[in-house]
Amino acid sequence: MVLGRERLSRLLSPRGAVGSGESSRLLPQASRLVELPCSSDDDDGSLPGDADVPVAEQDPGEWCPVPPKPGAFSRCVQYLAFLWNLLFLLLGLLTLAVGVWGLLAKGSLRGERPPPLGSDPMLLFVLAGLGASAVSLAGCLGALRSSACLLRFFVGAVLAFVGLEALGGLLLFAARHRLRDALRDALLLCLLRYQEEPDLRFLVDEVQRSLQCCGLSSYRDWESNPYFNCSAPGVQACSVPASCCLDPRQNGSVTNAQCAFGVLRLGDVAAASAVHLGGCVAQLGTWLRGQAGGIVTGAAVLVLLEATGLLMALKMLADIAPIGLRG
Repeated sequence: MVLGRERLSRLLSPRGAVGSGESSRLLPQASRLVELPCSSDDDDGSLPGDADVPVAEQDPGEWCPVPPKPGAFSRCVQYLAFLWNLLFLLLGLLTLAVGVWGLLAKGSLRGERPPPLGSDPMLLFVLAGLGASAVSLAGCLGALRSSACLLRFFVGAVLAFVGLEALGGLLLFAARHRLRDALRDALLLCLLRYQEEPDLRFLVDEVQRSLQCCGLSSYRDWESNPYFNCSAPGVQACSVPASCCLDPRQNGSVTNAQCAFGVLRLGDVAAASAVHLGGCVAQLGTWLRGQAGGIVTGAAVLVLLEATGLLMALKMLADIAPIGLRG
């Protein structure tokens, strides 16, 4: 190949002895010599200009970028996001277990059909536990495996929860004047189904015992209950629950379930020595107004926790996206 190039240079040199006619005949031969491939033993087969061509332009199919290693801060965010979601996963499973235990204790799961959502508060615990567990599990796996798909699902679910909470807060603020009537209707439903639902009975007893009240407006509201009505055939006729008593334990360690028997037959003066006469609607409204600061603080803490988990997930997504990883 070196000899061919030297011969070509001599042929094309203006100082050579070849005439114009002969040079014109030799030009096609020279062009064919230029097109000959390099096949010497010492040459590796690459053209002289290949060294200046980028690697990506030489073979785009074989070029593969190496993903950068995550920094210390990114790894810290990843581990913290995993532990964060693991904590809420455990809380969600605990809530789910409480709801299932409540349904099993009342025998609601043994029937042919599950009870309606509005009639059994334990179903709310089950649904809340399932939702929190599913979202937290997606966050745990997404943080552990650096899965963009699971992290996007986690971000979308948290944003949906925040939106629902904000919508609920706005609705409560807009209908704050109607909350008293809604609270009264809810307590009336609890009063009517006092013996039928153990969880409602527990809730009513705790409210009456802690707020030292009885009934909705007064203790005589219990006459609307079919078991405490004076026309009822049972032993609880003309009575009120023991949680209405001034001293349910009667100076003892065991609650006296008969401390309020026959109270509805007495007058207000005589009944005042045994039970609380005031209703729970006014007492509960006063208590809620006193706890407004705590309620707002709790809501703010909840939003802050959700925002923290959301920011950690977005940081992980920002670290995953540039290197092209997929869940």
